[in-house]
Amino acid sequence: MNIQKLLADRTRKMSVNTIREILKVVSQPGMVSLAGGIPAPESFPIDILKILTQKVLEKYGPSALQYDPTEGFSPLREALPGYLAAKRGIQAKPKDILIASGSQGVLDAAGKIFISRNDPIAVEAPTYLGALQAFDPYEPRYVTLVSDAYGLVPESLEEVLAREPIKFIYLVPTFQNPTGRTIPLERRRHIADIIQIHDALLIEDDPYGDLRYSGQALPVIKTLAPEHVIYVSTLSKVFAPGLRIGYYLAPKKIRDWLVMVKQGVDLHTSTFNQALAAEYIQGGYLEQHLPHIIELYKPRKDAMLGALQRYFPEGFTWSKPEGGMFVWVEGPENYDMQELYHRCVQQNVAFVPGKFFYSDPEVGNHTMRLNFTMADEATIDGAVKKLAEIIAAPHV
Repeated sequence: MNIQKLLADRTRKMSVNTIREILKVVSQPGMVSLAGGIPAPESFPIDILKILTQKVLEKYGPSALQYDPTEGFSPLREALPGYLAAKRGIQAKPKDILIASGSQGVLDAAGKIFISRNDPIAVEAPTYLGALQAFDPYEPRYVTLVSDAYGLVPESLEEVLAREPIKFIYLVPTFQNPTGRTIPLERRRHIADIIQIHDALLIEDDPYGDLRYSGQALPVIKTLAPEHVIYVSTLSKVFAPGLRIGYYLAPKKIRDWLVMVKQGVDLHTSTFNQALAAEYIQGGYLEQHLPHIIELYKPRKDAMLGALQRYFPEGFTWSKPEGGMFVWVEGPENYDMQELYHRCVQQNVAFVPGKFFYSDPEVGNHTMRLNFTMADEATIDGAVKKLAEIIAAPHV
């Protein structure tokens, strides 16, 4: 059968997740990978999950295995307001919070309801690859926002909104993937003012907010401009990513559209998994387990920053995140990180070339993303040292 003639036009813009393809390559035995963007398996609350499973079956019985409303499992929606108030400063009622199968589904739904072909949407450079993949099939035109070591430059956003009929802005303000950068408080306030003045919509993606190892927590932009922000987050980094539990808050009229889209895609997120998440939060297990995750990741982050300082040559700079999962490295402007990646893989150490995080494929080839959550401190030190040695080694 000639499948090509059956495909919709939008498939021209669809592609495999480059990082997932890289992870297939670097999963071979003996490879030290700094390429992943996933939680460490030892961060998963295995013993707690055994308790939660029993609790869910005893408390909810067959209802935990049944179809459920698209909006989400009621006990989980009732558990989240207290957590959001304490951790994010968001004041919300259960009816304001909708559950998703991870945050990725929310990004796809937003693309479906907002983007027509060639519509302009504004993104940072670099930005989260998964967001670009969610938006690409709807064929937007990406408008690049200027960023620096502190994230989005508000004046760039103001200039873009004055010039373009932007459908929405997409940001990861806290411990951004891929750079690890966090937008400071004054910039957050400025961004909130700008989107309200221009009556613009912001999608604030916040998967890493709980993973803070130093510094002070900052208010999310949703609290500063509630009617102009779709706030998206997930329990994947602090519970278990395989359970696929995300959640979001949106202005009511947008919320109704997002629910309608989800009804057509998967009816609802796994009821049983939502019940586990509800008990994880309500029972105080998340509060109990989070310090263990912080204690696991902080030394790994410090080990990576220390190793970069010791081993990397002049001409290379890197971010110094206070949390999250990533460090962003920039080489000299004409440096070819893709070529370096292939040399490194041959010597059993891997990273992700940074160019894949840009909406413009012609930029970013001098950058790389390093992950520190999936290896211990000694392994990280050795891997960064080897990267530096490969950079320094002469090559054709």
